[in-house]
Amino acid sequence: MCGRLNLRATPAELIEVFALLRCPDFSPRYNVAPTQKLLSIRAGREGRVADWLHWGLIPGWSRDAVGKAPLINARAETAAEKPAFRKAFRERRCLIPASGYYEWSPHTGDPRQPWHITPTQSPLLAFAGLWESWQAPDGSTVESAAILTVSANATMSALHDRMPAILGPDDWGLWIDPLGVDISPLQGLLRPCPNDWLVREPVSAWVNNVRHEGPECLATAPRQGRLFD
Repeated sequence: MCGRLNLRATPAELIEVFALLRCPDFSPRYNVAPTQKLLSIRAGREGRVADWLHWGLIPGWSRDAVGKAPLINARAETAAEKPAFRKAFRERRCLIPASGYYEWSPHTGDPRQPWHITPTQSPLLAFAGLWESWQAPDGSTVESAAILTVSANATMSALHDRMPAILGPDDWGLWIDPLGVDISPLQGLLRPCPNDWLVREPVSAWVNNVRHEGPECLATAPRQGRLFD
């Protein structure tokens, strides 16, 4: 799954990597958590643009913005049929850029050991996302997003049986194309990325607290146990 990430690139770097027309200004973020603002890349009328969305998709038909659990992830295998995601899958897809994301060791411990997963092939990861627009009773609009997940590849399977759907540059345009109503080729993009696209390193338990920010989240930690030898 994907429940925590970081975005340490500058707006200028994002504009260059994703060929954006515009990107909001922001400082590096080391510990982005659900219900916080998540940067997304969508297809505008004249090109790609980056905007902030609420992390936790709110279906357009929802009565309120607060559910039992925020819809931060959507399973790629079923998203096109699930009532909460199917309209977004057909009409509102986005990319979620990240410098890295975090996953935790499956074995118990206090504190649990976090791992930082980063790309080896490019400066940034691009997760396949879905977004929705929800209108509140007061007339205001909330735009929100979820990250699609797939079965874990060999690099990630020791940590979790799911991982975010990571798209390569050649697939970005097709994924966010608002006219791509044929979902068959879209579903073909949602597969585990090659094993050598990612590397994982243990980091400080400082990142476990969603209130913690800053480079301390990436401080290295010693490897524990033999699970990842």
